[in-house]
Amino acid sequence: MTGALMVQGTSSGAGKTTLVTALCRIFADKGYRVAPFKSQNMSSYSFRGRDFEISRAQAVQAIAARAEISPHMNPILLKPLGEYRSEVFVRGRRYKSMHADEYYKKFALGRGLAEARMSLERLRGEYDLVILEGAGSPAEVNMQKYDIANMRMAKEASCPVLLISDIDKGGTFASIMGTMELLGRDRRFVRGFVINKFRGDIGILRPGFSFLRRKTGRPVLGTIPLLRFEIPEEDSLHASPKQVSFTPGYLRRLEREIEHLSRAVKSSLDMKAIGALLK
Repeated sequence: MTGALMVQGTSSGAGKTTLVTALCRIFADKGYRVAPFKSQNMSSYSFRGRDFEISRAQAVQAIAARAEISPHMNPILLKPLGEYRSEVFVRGRRYKSMHADEYYKKFALGRGLAEARMSLERLRGEYDLVILEGAGSPAEVNMQKYDIANMRMAKEASCPVLLISDIDKGGTFASIMGTMELLGRDRRFVRGFVINKFRGDIGILRPGFSFLRRKTGRPVLGTIPLLRFEIPEEDSLHASPKQVSFTPGYLRRLEREIEHLSRAVKSSLDMKAIGALLK
C-alpha cells in the first residue's frame, strides 16, 4: 500500500481527530508505516519536541501510528492569542504573530500552502500511508477561498475522503447532504460517510443509510458508538481539554486508551471497503 486517506467532517467536533487516531493504529497494526498529517491546526494545546512544537493532536496520532513525531505532521500551528490574532508556527518553529486578516490574505495561500505541500510530499515519500485530517468543515463557503486544510489537501494527495458526522448533535443527514451540495465538484473526493457518537438501535438508522446512498451514490462505511476514552481532545466546540505531560506513565496510559479506541472503531467500520479505497 502506498497512498493517502483523508478524514473531513461536517462540522468542528464531528470526530475527525478521533477517527484519524484510530485509523493510524488500525493500519499500523496491519504492518504499514503510517503517518498522520494536518496541514493547519488551530489549538492552544501543543506538543513540544526537542526543537519544535506542533499540535498535541498530531503528536497523539503519531504515537497511535507508532511513528516518530515530526513537525511535518502539522506544518502550520496557530495558537490563539485573542482579538483575532494567533501565534503562527511553521514546521514546528515560531514564525510570527498575525491578525486573521493578514494570515488569510497574505500567508495562507502563499507560504502556508507551500509549506503544507512540502511536508505532505515528504511524509508520502517516507511512509506507506499518510492519513490526513481536515479542519472544521470543508463547506464553509465564506472561507473556501483560503482553506488549505480540507479539499486543497485532498487534491494535493489525490486521495479518497471519508466524511464524518456527529449524530449526537442531531441533524446528521441534513449536515451530510448540505456538505455534499456545497462542495460542488470537490464532492467527487468523498467516497463514503461515517456516523459518529451513535447510541441506540442501529436498525433505526438503516433507512437513512439507504437515503444517502440513493441521493449521493456513496455508502455509509461505519457507525461508531458514543465512546468513553481518555485521549486529550482538541479545544473545539464542547470540548474541555486538559494540559497533559508526556511522561512515561502518561504514555503507558495513553497507549491503553489508543488500543481501546482502535478496537472499538475497527469493529464499527467496514475496513474491507476502506482498504479497497486505497488500492
